[in-house]
Amino acid sequence: MEKNIQKKIIPNLWFNKDAEEAVHFYTTVFNRGKILSKTHYTEAGRDVHGMEAGTVLTIEFMIEDTTFSALNGGPTFTFTPAISFIVSCPSVEEVNEMWEKLSKGGTTLMPLNSYPFSERYGWIQDKYGLSWQVIYNELKKERGLMPSLLFTGAQCGKAEEAMTYYTSIFDANSSIGDIARYDANHSPDKEGTIMYAEFTLAGQKFAIMDSAQEHGFTFNEAISFIVLCETQEEIDYYWEKLSTNPEAEQCGWLKDRYGVSWQIVPTTLGEILMSTDRQRVDRVMAALLEMKKLDIGKLEEEFIKH
Repeated sequence: MEKNIQKKIIPNLWFNKDAEEAVHFYTTVFNRGKILSKTHYTEAGRDVHGMEAGTVLTIEFMIEDTTFSALNGGPTFTFTPAISFIVSCPSVEEVNEMWEKLSKGGTTLMPLNSYPFSERYGWIQDKYGLSWQVIYNELKKERGLMPSLLFTGAQCGKAEEAMTYYTSIFDANSSIGDIARYDANHSPDKEGTIMYAEFTLAGQKFAIMDSAQEHGFTFNEAISFIVLCETQEEIDYYWEKLSTNPEAEQCGWLKDRYGVSWQIVPTTLGEILMSTDRQRVDRVMAALLEMKKLDIGKLEEEFIKH
């Protein structure tokens, strides 16, 4: 079932109207940054999304060999540190350099300093509100980037359960790595819960943590994970496995049992929405906005009909 493993799961970043500006910033700050593709809003659904036709809808881009999608979605959702991105650096100097770039106009969550788990580490919200953990990794002499899930509030203590849940769904090229657990000296965190762990889903590495501290935030739609599907069978499979909140289902979006948002979409959708035939794209967008789970056949039918 698992195809196109390198790009099976893509983090999606929800911006108000500054996705283009943010993507330019990220592709400048990080290594191997480049824009891959863009889609644009059409007249279809303007009463829903409120965006002018021709405005950039999504930008797919790459940094540090990781593919992202950025969305101009309006002010409905804003980033929280519940999902951040860990940037592993092979030297203290690179940590300092990355911190300097990301911290301009941003907010420090954990100051750049020496900690028991790393000689050089800091947690920052950049000027767009997106959270980054920059860390010196003395074991790996190369840069790395991966999303990190922080389980807080009612979800605290469920990180290990979530890893098992996710790896059972994305069974191909998926695994659970080393786990560091809280001991009895880390109150208010419960002994045995996850201090830090890494796992892999369809070739995409993730980090995961529990935190019983009072944070005042949890997961929301500002960061979601796009699952690219080749067939309707795949869409049906991931939808059935992941969706647990019918009220959150819309336009291919869903929420899982922990409140993490996913988009289950066909691989052909981006190509369709990049078409220069505006009438065809309008029809597809109008049909998509009426859907919860996406129907590949109906979307393609709208695209090809005259």
